[in-house]
Amino acid sequence: MARLGIDIGGTFTDFALIRPDGATAVHKRLTTPRDPARAVLEGAATIVQENDLSINDITEIVHGTTLVTNALIERRGARVGMLVTQGFRDTFDIGQEQRYDLYDLRLQFAEPLVPRALRAEIGERIWHDGSVLTPLDPAEVEQKVADLVEQQGVEAIAICYMHSYANPDHEEQSRQIVARRFPNLFAGTSSDVFPYAREFERWTTTCANAYSQPLVDAYLKRLEQGLEDLGYHGQLVIIGSSGGLTTPDTARRFPVRLLESGPAAGVLMSARLGRDLGIDNLLSFDLGGTTAKGALVKKGLPYKTYEFEAARTYKHKSGSGLQLRIPVIDMCEIGSGGGSIVSIDSLNRLRVGPRSASSEPGPACYGRGGHDATLTDANLTLGYLDPKGFLGGRMTLDAGAAQGAISRYADPLNLDVIRAAWGAHDVANEDISRAFRVHATERGFDYRRAVMTASGGGGPLHAARIARKLMVPKVIFPAGAGVMSAFGMLVGAMAFETVRSNRMKIDDLDADSFDAAMAPVETSAMSYLLENNLSRSQITLDRRLDMRYCGQGYDIEIRLPDGVSSVDLVSQLRPLFEVAYRDVFETLLDLPLEIVSWKVEARGPDPDFPLIGGEVTSRTVSKDALKGHRQAYFGLAGGMIDCPVYDRYLLRAGDVVEGPCLVEENESTVLLDAGDTASVHPSGHLMAEIGQA
Repeated sequence: MARLGIDIGGTFTDFALIRPDGATAVHKRLTTPRDPARAVLEGAATIVQENDLSINDITEIVHGTTLVTNALIERRGARVGMLVTQGFRDTFDIGQEQRYDLYDLRLQFAEPLVPRALRAEIGERIWHDGSVLTPLDPAEVEQKVADLVEQQGVEAIAICYMHSYANPDHEEQSRQIVARRFPNLFAGTSSDVFPYAREFERWTTTCANAYSQPLVDAYLKRLEQGLEDLGYHGQLVIIGSSGGLTTPDTARRFPVRLLESGPAAGVLMSARLGRDLGIDNLLSFDLGGTTAKGALVKKGLPYKTYEFEAARTYKHKSGSGLQLRIPVIDMCEIGSGGGSIVSIDSLNRLRVGPRSASSEPGPACYGRGGHDATLTDANLTLGYLDPKGFLGGRMTLDAGAAQGAISRYADPLNLDVIRAAWGAHDVANEDISRAFRVHATERGFDYRRAVMTASGGGGPLHAARIARKLMVPKVIFPAGAGVMSAFGMLVGAMAFETVRSNRMKIDDLDADSFDAAMAPVETSAMSYLLENNLSRSQITLDRRLDMRYCGQGYDIEIRLPDGVSSVDLVSQLRPLFEVAYRDVFETLLDLPLEIVSWKVEARGPDPDFPLIGGEVTSRTVSKDALKGHRQAYFGLAGGMIDCPVYDRYLLRAGDVVEGPCLVEENESTVLLDAGDTASVHPSGHLMAEIGQA
């Protein structure tokens, strides 16, 4: 089988190919923001041609995209109407009645995706136990929907009623009414998108789903038609935020689950590398064109969460964005990427990001009309990038334009260009380190006893210095690090995750009631895989519960062991909870316990995937691993030095390189500082020992 992974980023679109002979190949090209599918289709045609294949030799394409994220940030989704239980029209305006900064008098919250004028109240009500308090009036629903469509011009409808997680009948009846009257209108229910207690987050998630449905549907149609025009007849699958693969039809139904699809793939690849190399705990670091991302892997598995905040609107502060509930790999994201713009703040301090030059016009050194200095311009000025060898020589960088852009912020600070470029580089490293430090500490993860993986076009340039700041002792620089998220697409399995709120005290629980509560969640999760022609014997279930002491507002997730009868599981719930609770709080309470939510991830078989190694193809013509020397800035070595530059493709297993040095491959460059040492693993990965000050 030949399989192709494609990851659309803010600046570059990455491609990773597994050939029929098991060898791997990579490709990278600028993203086309106005028509993201164009870069995907052009890149797919290019990589198969470079490898003497036809598009029909590819049996599966796995795709991740930032389309939904960008739509929420830029507010360019559909015009959405909302059906809401009478009396709850203003829920979005009231919010959670919490200030994320007590002392900032100017703080702002994200504007609701559905304006108040497009929220239609429906006189229905279901009680918290699922009983009907006020019946639904179908005529009222039809009339309100007709007004929203015909008078307000909405393109999608979000149906959001109180306590629909306990009884979805009213929402489902309303959806059927919409489908009969307006069959081409996108309509979704909160009980389908995320059947979870707490209406504010459930409804925000449902509205975000409706907001992005027309856009995702149009994009997938464009992509499917373009692949068909290329002659492709294989399978197209989409990777979700939780790392599971899904069909285009499921992606159309739940586009909100695609928010972090590309970054999630990078974390999957880090976890896979850790398992292959026998490393349990990892700090996965990715630096692309727009953002830097960090995620934690413990005992071979990425941390996951159901809480996600998108499109932060005020100084990128937590609490200023849209509060969503979707299954997602738990990541820390900061606006410090290669295209992040360098500026001076009100206190005359250097700042990197969060604004980005993207791919259009891009950094000043790209020569595409950009004038703002970016992190890439700083790295080029510092000598870390080869202006004639960027992307393996397919793209030339303008060093003069980079220096000119940097001088525009260096002059007001009375700094020379090199010192100003170093300031931008180090500020980015410090910002990323600080964000990772907080993220790991909040989760009780000791990164000083972990190993960092570096990926993305810019990750290998910054990883060693960030690891030094964090006192992380080792860094893995994988082969093909610059397109690692695209490789991550190829290690994912078909999967779907479902959660349902259903509060039950464990003292009232027996095996029959446990099975009765868990069975519909299992059935719902498996249904999406069974529809994709997987058999029940191919599906494994990961079952988890959110539990807490009665009266608490904080839940602890526990994972249920496999192969244990329901009778034994019920008796083990308290011990399982106490172990998890003690890990977080280091104490226990003498209180009754309750289950709050029931979670199931249905997962298909993992695909075959070769350990990435020296087979990564290149068109290099170098005959010696030491390509030469060039001037580059290494503060620990005294400033600008004559730095050795190695060809990554010509390094062999057992070779050792010592910093300060640069190791180049087509899609990224590894930087090792003074005191760092790296050896080439038999797999082709660079394993670096980081010197500590």
